[in-house]
Amino acid sequence: MSVNYRKYGVLGGLLLAAACQRATYPTAATAATTPSVPPVVTGVSRELAEFRKQTISRVAYELRLAVPASKADPVRAEETIRFRLRDNRTPVQLDFKGQASQLRSLTINGQPAVIDYRQEHLVLPASALRTGDNVIGIILTAGDLSLNRNADYLYTLLVPDRARTVVPVFDQPNLKATITLALDVPGTWEAVANGPLRETSPPTADDVKPGVKSYAFAPSDSISTYLFSFAAGKFTRVSQRVNGRPMSFLHRETDSTKIRLSMPTIFRLHGEALSFLEQYTGIPYPFQKFDFTAIPDFQYGGMEHVGNIDYKAASLFLDEGATKDQLLARQNLIGHETAHMWFGDLVTMQWFNDVWMKEVFANFMADKMNPEAAAGPAQLLKFVTDHYPAAYAVDRTAGANPIRQPLENLQNAGSLYGGIIYHKAPIMMRQLERLMGEQPFQEGVREYLKKYAHGNATWLDLIAILDAHTPADLAAWNQVWVNQPGRPVFDYTLQTPAGQPAQLIISQHAEDGSDRLWPQQFEVLAVYPSGPVALPVNMSQREVRVALPAGKGVPSYVLLNAQGLGYGVFPVAPQAADHLASLPDPVARASTYIALYENMLSGRGLAPRLLLDRYLAQTAHETNDLNIKLLTGQMSAIFWQFLKPAERDALAPDLEKALWLAMQAQAKPGEQKLYFKAYQSIALTLAAQQRLYRIWRGQKAPGLVKLTEDDYTALALALAVRDYPTAQPILPQQLARITNVDRRQRLQFMMPALSPEVATRDAFFASLKDEKNREKEAWVQAALGYLHHPLRQATSEKYLPASLDLLEEIQQTGDIFFPAGWLQGTLGSYQSATAAATVRGFLAAHPGYNPPLRAKLLQAADDLFRAEKLAR
Repeated sequence: MSVNYRKYGVLGGLLLAAACQRATYPTAATAATTPSVPPVVTGVSRELAEFRKQTISRVAYELRLAVPASKADPVRAEETIRFRLRDNRTPVQLDFKGQASQLRSLTINGQPAVIDYRQEHLVLPASALRTGDNVIGIILTAGDLSLNRNADYLYTLLVPDRARTVVPVFDQPNLKATITLALDVPGTWEAVANGPLRETSPPTADDVKPGVKSYAFAPSDSISTYLFSFAAGKFTRVSQRVNGRPMSFLHRETDSTKIRLSMPTIFRLHGEALSFLEQYTGIPYPFQKFDFTAIPDFQYGGMEHVGNIDYKAASLFLDEGATKDQLLARQNLIGHETAHMWFGDLVTMQWFNDVWMKEVFANFMADKMNPEAAAGPAQLLKFVTDHYPAAYAVDRTAGANPIRQPLENLQNAGSLYGGIIYHKAPIMMRQLERLMGEQPFQEGVREYLKKYAHGNATWLDLIAILDAHTPADLAAWNQVWVNQPGRPVFDYTLQTPAGQPAQLIISQHAEDGSDRLWPQQFEVLAVYPSGPVALPVNMSQREVRVALPAGKGVPSYVLLNAQGLGYGVFPVAPQAADHLASLPDPVARASTYIALYENMLSGRGLAPRLLLDRYLAQTAHETNDLNIKLLTGQMSAIFWQFLKPAERDALAPDLEKALWLAMQAQAKPGEQKLYFKAYQSIALTLAAQQRLYRIWRGQKAPGLVKLTEDDYTALALALAVRDYPTAQPILPQQLARITNVDRRQRLQFMMPALSPEVATRDAFFASLKDEKNREKEAWVQAALGYLHHPLRQATSEKYLPASLDLLEEIQQTGDIFFPAGWLQGTLGSYQSATAAATVRGFLAAHPGYNPPLRAKLLQAADDLFRAEKLAR
């Protein structure tokens, strides 16, 4: 690692040198002496991972799984693990989070061995191991926790440390391995895995394995265990060749319209993403095959498994009612997951404290490969509206975390995920690209990928490479942007010195009161009667002076961060807030909407009702689909979270009328649908609810709006949570309309959460205390949103203490996004002082609470705490 420290000065050089030293992993030369043996503890400790990285290499897994037709029956597993051991004087720990009773037999180098299972590890005795090559054989009952078993399909989802819940493995990202998989499944099932399909046998007719079909897959590429993947079940397989590359797609969609409209686009977008990434990185697609699978109610938008990307089916399959935002979201999702093939799969983080690296590059590349990028404003608007509100939603809170976080045990890795790594990190990366310049940045990224291809690297490894491509001080920049949480707050003044051009003085200070500075670049718009003038700002100091154009006098007002790329809380001139429609640039309007909302929350700007009044007027003018989504989302949040019930009742008729008129005024179906969805989210008056009921009952959408089966289900749910009176309960009627089995099961699960009977809702919440009833996490999170809807909070607030008590168990048993989703679904709509007191009381009663979970709780409760002050 070679770094030019001189350009940083003494302090900067010491910072970067120390950082690079911390990032160094042992080499053969530095590991000549066997380090101390790490203790056997639960999870995968960093100490254990580093020890194994020094002593173990050339890992390969061979795994055969027998999946029965009934999900109640266990999955039988036969596993062979091969690895090379540098020194056989110490035991080897295999990670396995299960029960000792699941392990049926163990052989080590051909000899039977006693099973020593403790603290989530299968411990192999040193006496049975060899210096050099070792072969371990295990027969066991596979763990179900991460197999996501359903009645007629299953799939793995093993990030970050869940491979160890299925079978024993070395579950750390820097011990990459090949995986050779064989599956025995019911005869009508399809299957896909990381490796190419080598052979398949027809369903058997014998008495030993009646109706069983076997799939044998070739060895996978060398991958980290969190990327091990297979899916099997009653899927439809579609195969196409795109740009000469064969691709297979497994799905369970039954809507013929969605299939017809979506299938060509899904394949095309994958082909376009691959072509872009090959061109940008200079590296051809680096793996054996490229397939993908659509999973109903998948826990995430997608997961970048090598050779077989998994997606949430609803994100891929769209119909004629899809809005432009949904179409762009699908495109970005496919770009994001495809980018991971290079960023995360080809080059993987050494340890999960750098998990954000793969996510930031995936988002960054997905934003770049937008086909509308050539037009500029559309891509920029998508970037601004996608990332800034979501980043601020975490970074403004008392639980804000830095982009790069410490991690001592992989069992806590799930807590690292969230809005900061998915949204602040791309903002940071875009600022870094602006700092370096696009070409030097791309050259550095290419060098990084080639140097660490099929291996592992840290953020500091990347910074060291980028350092050679720029004269900028990356050490200080990295410290505030990556290693610390928070954001700056900006202020400005206009000065008009006698006989000199006017100048703008812009200053920044840290929102948390610390003495920090965020170097960044953004634009200012000076608005004159003759028209606006854009001015660049390089905010490299705590205060900068920007000379305004000579001869134009004093501007009517200035708009800071007009192109939206600056990060922080920017003031909004009253003239801009009062005349939003006068801003012709949709990006400038989006940036202003975001700034107005952030200033409202921080108490620096308009009060909630005053801001809502301005937004209400703006509905008559906003026609850009991305801005409509942003604007109406803020309006709904203000209405339900920051207005008292009496204010809502008084304002609802005018707000509903404005949204309905705005819908009718739009020229395109997508924009009409966005305003209709906003109308549906408010719908507080009986007249509005009667209108929605007529639309639902007659399945006749208003105007140009196109409503799908999913839309009518959402409409029925909206009416049910409002206890709209009907002769027959509305949800059973909607259930009868649904033909797709997966969507029927989702609504059936949610119906008790929307029951008009409090006792039924109580029983539903009580059922969530059983882990088995939380398996479908997407269903649970959706149900919680209705259970805790503002109109139901009088009877649901009593669930809050038990909900908080369950949080640690939720983290231990759920996937990585579930703790945050559980908290958001639970706390996201409350505004009462008693609810806030419940959260504060819980934190006070648990002073030593798990720090990452404490941070998640503070993040989720931030709007609640602010509503205490704002909703008066």
